[in-house]
Amino acid sequence: MQTFHIDRVVQGLREIRDEAFTCDNVYDFLGQNPIDRDSITKYFFWSPDYYTRNLIYKDDRFEVMAICWEVGQVSRVHDHSDQKCWMTVPIGRLQGQNFAVDEIDPSRGFCKLSRTDVFELADCLAAKVELEEPIHQVLNLDEYDERAVSVHIYSKPYTNCNSYCLDTNTYKNVPLCYTSIGGKLVQGASL
Repeated sequence: MQTFHIDRVVQGLREIRDEAFTCDNVYDFLGQNPIDRDSITKYFFWSPDYYTRNLIYKDDRFEVMAICWEVGQVSRVHDHSDQKCWMTVPIGRLQGQNFAVDEIDPSRGFCKLSRTDVFELADCLAAKVELEEPIHQVLNLDEYDERAVSVHIYSKPYTNCNSYCLDTNTYKNVPLCYTSIGGKLVQGASL
């Protein structure tokens, strides 16, 4: 399989016109332009305690980041603040779990979810978060027994999202931060 340097992939995304920057078009673009793993190694930062969010590129329309997952690390159940998201996994494999909202009461931060689709991500295959069912979780299962790196594209960039707790049927808005920007650790980031 031919792969492409991350700079070429970012440039190709920048060349997509605003009106064509749709879920299906970007999904197709990622499928046709798998990312060369060697071109993203400078964005690899690992933590034994949490997955890391490493910014590769950002403008007003979209951002691209590499997320590094140690074995057994999982994201919170979360959404993307009504923004579009695509991802691909050039290293390792990950499992995605989608959720549907059964009941919600924003006045008390109550939200009851049910599990829906489960999918696996590997081998540079592209995926997209469906806007109809945007709540999900990403997992690097212990049974995979290897680190993983996923590359995410968010349009538009956002700084916070809703995080959901299945045990208490609650949710809250939480801030997001980067571990590194442009291949350099953010001041105060601990690994």
